[in-house]
Amino acid sequence: MSAPAAGHGYGRAFAFIIVVFILLVIIGAAVVRPGGYGYY
Repeated sequence: MSAPAAGHGYGRAFAFIIVVFILLVIIGAAVVRPGGYGYY
């Protein structure tokens, strides 16, 4: 499989977006749970 350079850059950007999304989920859970507004 010959992946172009653009594909490699897109993969890094996609991984970065996933990391940011996970951090937002963790921060959101940390903010919501102490407030007593947990949905689970």
